[in-house]
Amino acid sequence: MHAETEPRPTAACILGAASPRVWCDSAAGRLRRGLARLGITDVIGEDALAGTQGPVLLLRGDAVIDGPLLRALVKAPGAVLLSNGENAGVPLAAHAPAGLASAAANVLTRGTASALPQGLRATDAAGLDATYWEALRKREEPYALQVAPERLKAIEWRMFMGTYKGATDLVTKYLWPRPAFHATKFCARLGITPNQVTALSLVLVIAAFYWFWQGAWLPGLLAAWGMTFLDTVDGKLARITLQSSKWGNVFDHGIDLVHPPFWYWAWAVGLQAGPHALRPAELLVLLAVIIAGYVLQRVIEGIAIWRLGLEIHVWRRIDTWFRLVTARRNPNLLLLTVFTAAGRPDLGLAAVAVWTAVCLLLHVLQLLQGLLAARGGKLTSWMA
Repeated sequence: MHAETEPRPTAACILGAASPRVWCDSAAGRLRRGLARLGITDVIGEDALAGTQGPVLLLRGDAVIDGPLLRALVKAPGAVLLSNGENAGVPLAAHAPAGLASAAANVLTRGTASALPQGLRATDAAGLDATYWEALRKREEPYALQVAPERLKAIEWRMFMGTYKGATDLVTKYLWPRPAFHATKFCARLGITPNQVTALSLVLVIAAFYWFWQGAWLPGLLAAWGMTFLDTVDGKLARITLQSSKWGNVFDHGIDLVHPPFWYWAWAVGLQAGPHALRPAELLVLLAVIIAGYVLQRVIEGIAIWRLGLEIHVWRRIDTWFRLVTARRNPNLLLLTVFTAAGRPDLGLAAVAVWTAVCLLLHVLQLLQGLLAARGGKLTSWMA
């Protein structure tokens, strides 16, 4: 990527009257919100381009552009971003240096990157060094798509999948995408906010805790799985509608971090009221292993970020694979569900304890390997 040699643009211009709807909003509206997240709130009209003195960001009104690409484009003077996907190669946006705004606008309006004026160059996500999205822990080409009615379903699916993290559990990665897509679309259509979805998931956290405490396994598991599903939906809704906020992030991740130990505690209490009650000493050992293991795994992940500068699950391919099944909420819920369906909720809790202990040992091994490897230089993710 070319080095940044001039001030970043403080103004933008959205070209063309066409602004098709995508994800229940106009493409131009999405672009405006994306620009605002980068601190660019001055959106000028096409008639003002000729008098523009400084650099300006130009975007077609029928484009949807992923956040990492917009951010990279702001840092790349002279770059003309080409579309990817089915209709690849169409210039969708440009970072026009001072004096080149009108020329760049002509390129976007013409719809072809051939014979670019001097000072402009065609590029893609790789050329902008934007193929690794650190916040979502994944290596993936961010989308730059020209919206067309005949491709709308495919475009919306591509945008939705772009909100997924690269390192996550197997339920979130393989089971939830299709139903979560439709639920997210439903929420976007009705104007339901991500924080409202998170609030409902908190209600289900409390409901699951209550039913586990009572030994009512079926309603408790239904509430728990409903919460995990909404935990997928709220994050996707925030990213797809560009409504994420610091408070929403704290609200969502705070619930995720705190509630699992309470569920295991409630499960243990519920066992004591039924035919599979455990001896107090056995119960204490299981809970100690599960809760201590959960906390220590989180501590190890924090140490990895502090000492190694990256999340431990994105260092090597095997670490990302391990994240699919590591002893976190969803894999543990699978164990509880399977053993409860077999009529042995007590063995479900024991299985969670055993798997938590195994995963804790593997996390310790990962951290030690990372610390040793870091002595030879800064670690980087295999995705980067």
